[in-house]
Amino acid sequence: MRDLPLPLALTARLTPIAVLATAGWVLSSGPQAAPQAAEHKSAAGGDKPRTRTVTVPSATQASRTYTTSPAPCTSLAAKTITSLVPGAKTAGKEIPSTDRTVRRTCSWNALKGYDYRWLDVSFEIMDSDQQAQKSYQERLSKDSGGGTVPGLGDAAYSVVNLTTEDKQQTREGEVVVRIANALVVVTYNGSDFETKKAPGTDEINKGAIKAAKEAVAALRDGRAG
Repeated sequence: MRDLPLPLALTARLTPIAVLATAGWVLSSGPQAAPQAAEHKSAAGGDKPRTRTVTVPSATQASRTYTTSPAPCTSLAAKTITSLVPGAKTAGKEIPSTDRTVRRTCSWNALKGYDYRWLDVSFEIMDSDQQAQKSYQERLSKDSGGGTVPGLGDAAYSVVNLTTEDKQQTREGEVVVRIANALVVVTYNGSDFETKKAPGTDEINKGAIKAAKEAVAALRDGRAG
């Protein structure tokens, strides 16, 4: 079987990953205020009733549900990876990040015969539920044409798009999940180089949702790595 070059559309698929690895993500949170107590005595040495001064934390200082990202390359079961990306190494490849506690991404891709598949799983940890909600809404407004995924996280949606370049079709699905102060983002796409056709919408959408459900479970379990 002869080797086939990847079309420009799939080669360009690598560019956002390289940019992400270079830019990184830096998030920080404000310091937590601690209660303070003071005891007072008079200058003459007599005791006065003890008083306690307590600083009440503001809403922005509330503790976060998630403080670190789980290991993305172990967030999916091996059988899920081999099913969605036939021929891929189950270990995956983690994309370098400047701060692994707040953003981590793993990628799997393989060409088996004439079929090509690519899968990304990303975790983004933010300072608050409000920040995560804002980021979720911004993504939702850009990814028009999708639909909600009920029962997944606090909110979730999926969208599938078809692109064609040099007569080669590529179908890509994306699932974005918000759970408390974290986002889970799954991207899954595929092409058939023999027929020039792309996998069906249902196949790509169900595959992306399956990966997203396992990634959310990994986040809740706090899997380290």
